[in-house]
Amino acid sequence: MKYQRLNNIIKSMESQNVPQMILSSPASIFYLTGRWIEPGERMLTLYINTDGDNKLIVNELFPVEDIEGVDIIWYKDTDDPIAKLTNIVDKDKTLGVDKFWPAHFLIKLIERNACKNFVNGSPIIDRARMIKDKEEIEMMRESSRINDNVMSKAVKSLCQEYSEKKMVSILADIFEEENAEGFSFSPIIAYGANGADPHHEPDASTVKPGNNVIFDIGGVRKHYCSDMTRTVFYKNVSEEHRKVYELVKEANLKGIEAVKPGVRFCDIDKAAREVIEKSGYGKYFTHRTGHSIGIEVHDFGDVSSVNTEEVAPGMIFSIEPGIYLPGDVGVRIEDLVLVTENGVEVLNKFTKDLIVV
Repeated sequence: MKYQRLNNIIKSMESQNVPQMILSSPASIFYLTGRWIEPGERMLTLYINTDGDNKLIVNELFPVEDIEGVDIIWYKDTDDPIAKLTNIVDKDKTLGVDKFWPAHFLIKLIERNACKNFVNGSPIIDRARMIKDKEEIEMMRESSRINDNVMSKAVKSLCQEYSEKKMVSILADIFEEENAEGFSFSPIIAYGANGADPHHEPDASTVKPGNNVIFDIGGVRKHYCSDMTRTVFYKNVSEEHRKVYELVKEANLKGIEAVKPGVRFCDIDKAAREVIEKSGYGKYFTHRTGHSIGIEVHDFGDVSSVNTEEVAPGMIFSIEPGIYLPGDVGVRIEDLVLVTENGVEVLNKFTKDLIVV
């Protein structure tokens, strides 16, 4: 077990009167055990309680090595894993339940009157995962370094012969060359007016002179995610598109400049958004400024106008303002940032100067 992480969670459990909890998310189980298990439709639960009794219930189909500090309880496909879990849970106490646990498992546990009452235990683990420890920070730096290298190679690969879909396949090869384990999310490659859709799905479109090209890409390295967006232009760039680009770049920089311990997420969003709003493009910045990231590409927490929580050292999240003019152009610039004791560290090093390929 990752004991320091576990101790932090137990302290939170105690303060919130949650004496026992089950986790089912592969990401959260990995966070505590260092083992990644994808159970599919089969039940997977890590039971923890404030007395230090930790048990992993897992199907014997998944060969998990011994984990220090955890009893592994195996079951066969013909067994009833809920019965095994019922025998573990203290029926006289509250049980925290992972928000990702399939309802059909939870309903069966409720029907057995397995505990005093059920509560959502996910905020406890989610908030613990928001603050990265030294090991995680190094992994996020490495993952982002790989993403920088991939971005550099991808931009250089751009040519008129390649469709958006073809560029996605090229990206997959580049991530493999850079020793990533795959994409952290489905890449967004968008040419020209396609870039005005922030979540455009790459299609058969080919790039034409004067087009903006959005590269929103990320990979996974040892289960930690990267995410970065750059917008380049093909062959030439109009003055209007250059103006839009520079505004988005300024918004990105202002957002990053606002990051330091004690600042609210909503104030970071405001710092970036005001640049775009004051220039008359406010209605074309259609999404939040950023999201938290770590083991999952969208961890708990975001950089938005409604999030009044203060940022703290160890948090990692994106700053990704954009302007999207329907039928014309889309520009987004995204970096991952780490909150330090005194300010901010930008994890992405790939240039934000306007590039014409």
